[in-house]
Amino acid sequence: MRYTLKKEATFNYLEAGEGTPIIVLHGLMGSLSNFNGVFDYLPKNGFKVLIPELPLYTLPLLKTNVKNFALYLKKFVAFKGLKDYILLGNSLGGHIALYYTKNFPENVKAMVLTGSSGLYESSMGESYPKRGNYEYIKAKAEEVFYDPKVATKEVVDDVFETVNNRIKLIKTLAIAKSAIRHNMAPDLPQMSNPTCLIWGKNDKVTPPNVAVEFNELLPDSDLFWIDKCGHAPMMEQPDEFNDILLKWLKERKF
Repeated sequence: MRYTLKKEATFNYLEAGEGTPIIVLHGLMGSLSNFNGVFDYLPKNGFKVLIPELPLYTLPLLKTNVKNFALYLKKFVAFKGLKDYILLGNSLGGHIALYYTKNFPENVKAMVLTGSSGLYESSMGESYPKRGNYEYIKAKAEEVFYDPKVATKEVVDDVFETVNNRIKLIKTLAIAKSAIRHNMAPDLPQMSNPTCLIWGKNDKVTPPNVAVEFNELLPDSDLFWIDKCGHAPMMEQPDEFNDILLKWLKERKF
């Protein structure tokens, strides 16, 4: 991460730009740096971008779930005094955006979901049987992307450290089970917030059929595909991701 985290009250976050706020929500194995492209681009185009560090491994085990991450987001929004904001989430971050919007839709102008969980996702497996094997974890991390080179040593090291830390591993599994429990399919038809779906055509974690189902169930959504791209389009194809997103935001007059 080449930016300086702001640390205020109980929150660590990045913030840049002025204009309509876009709150970015990272995924389970993701970090704030996954959104470097977004953080560089959108503030130059009339948006305020905020990326809070989610408390994936700092909440008590019984509170380590999608619901409490959404409540944490609610506290962050109140702390910053934000209104009429857009939620942008990848993977688990998209799921948190969906759960939050279901429960607190009033000030959510729109959602942007990319490789979002909430309907279905394929994880590394419940037991991580070879978690001490670096090459195994490296191969699993590479599967997230169309181009395995996107899984840099830094990315692989972060995943390896997480799954070999007993407390983090237990909480990772708790989050994964929470995501399965909080299936959003019954709620999506009632969620009328405009939604931009940006999906990698080669996503193996939340495959293309997941994006199609999101698009069918959400009343006001637009689906965009990025070719030769896996589960994290904003990392793997940042320029195309930003182009699609900015065009959609302008067309929707945000």
